[in-house]
Amino acid sequence: MSLSPTEVWKRILDRARQELPDQTFQAWLEPTEALSIEGNTIFVGAPDQFTADWNDSKHSDLLSSYAPIVLGHPLNVVFRVNEERKRRSQMDFFVSPPATSSKPAASLNGGSTPPLSERYTFDLFVIGKSNELAAAAAHAVSQAPGKVYNPLFIYGDTGLGKTHLMQAVAHETLQRAPSTRIMYVGTEQFMNELISSILDRSGPDFRRRYREVDLLLIDDVHFLKGRKETTQEEFFHTFNALYEAGRQIVLTSDRPPSEIAGLESRLISRFQWGMVADIGLPDFEHRVAILKQKAQLDRLELTIPDDVIHFIAEHVRSNVRELEGSIIKLLAYASLKHKDITVDVAREALRDKLRAIEGGDQEQVGSLSILTIQQAVAKEWGVTVDGLRSKTRTKTLTTPRQIAMYLARELLATQLVEIGNAFGGRDHSTVIHSLEKVQQTITEDSALRARINRIRNHLEAFNFHRNSRVETTAVS
Repeated sequence: MSLSPTEVWKRILDRARQELPDQTFQAWLEPTEALSIEGNTIFVGAPDQFTADWNDSKHSDLLSSYAPIVLGHPLNVVFRVNEERKRRSQMDFFVSPPATSSKPAASLNGGSTPPLSERYTFDLFVIGKSNELAAAAAHAVSQAPGKVYNPLFIYGDTGLGKTHLMQAVAHETLQRAPSTRIMYVGTEQFMNELISSILDRSGPDFRRRYREVDLLLIDDVHFLKGRKETTQEEFFHTFNALYEAGRQIVLTSDRPPSEIAGLESRLISRFQWGMVADIGLPDFEHRVAILKQKAQLDRLELTIPDDVIHFIAEHVRSNVRELEGSIIKLLAYASLKHKDITVDVAREALRDKLRAIEGGDQEQVGSLSILTIQQAVAKEWGVTVDGLRSKTRTKTLTTPRQIAMYLARELLATQLVEIGNAFGGRDHSTVIHSLEKVQQTITEDSALRARINRIRNHLEAFNFHRNSRVETTAVS
């Protein structure tokens, strides 16, 4: 009696379960399913392209070698993405989509706005202390668009969930009222469409497209900074038209309205009319919850032990994307090395990431890092490194603290969130203010500019000589 593809695959998997580490099996083979058998080949479905490619390159030959043993005849194993999952993005690997997806929001001209991500829903948003206000406001807006918190202005650093919440509002609104007219764009797209409308004289169509929607979602409005008057003028009138009609506006930015330099005051005041909510860095407990949800959604809770999740949460502190990336890299590394996932394996897999993140907290003799910058600035101003990292806001500490942040950005190109972490857990808007404050001051105060340049030259020379010693040692 011939076996079905499912029965054949089950026999091969039963053999693989005996031969491979549990974590490897659960991470890469358990989510698969048999699709069909054609000739001497069995085609196996994987949840995404990454898994299919990985299994083809790392496991296909091994699994094919089990066929003569468990079936009595040769059989090639080939992986491919399940048809219904082909549209999933690479970063969806650890986030299962909801059972049903919202249809894309139709724009007024018959086209479509950029499609909403199926994973950006309220159900898949992990709430913690750093984002609970923004999440509550977004949910309230979705229940009564245009009635409360209009506009809703969400700000925070990259990768913390601003776009997730914005799209969650759209998903929930569409679910409650499928006929809602929604426009979801980035600020750059708004500006490009405005320019095109000027060139081809289609201004009325442009205004109608944006001003007759029920829900306007605009990402990254901080890019209005420094834009020409025409762009800000059009944005102002679009905002007014929607607001006066009682239609909902949701905006995101990397900083609060008052700190978007070069933005017209009338726009700043309007952005502050409704609710301005920030999203900060997730704390340890929040990061653990995020990682556990990712593991649970993709059935990896048995693959990744709690102590490994705690290890990652303790050391990867920048944003949610970094957390997701760490999980992907860890699973790939463990599978490649055929090792069980442990804290030691996590430390090996993430050593580059951990070194970059922890660099500011470790004593690195001869290495240019945030710590060495803090030490140089603290010495110059006669304060301590602990003082620079403290919450104290006296001018004695505020000025050197801001200068140290400025030099960390200039010399190391450090991300805002990492600078904030290195200076006592300050949020990114505080860092932005510090950078802009120093930049403004050094244009006006030649003595301070000379003092900062002296420290900069010292640090750059220090780093050059250190690298030269390393290269000389390597050659010899």
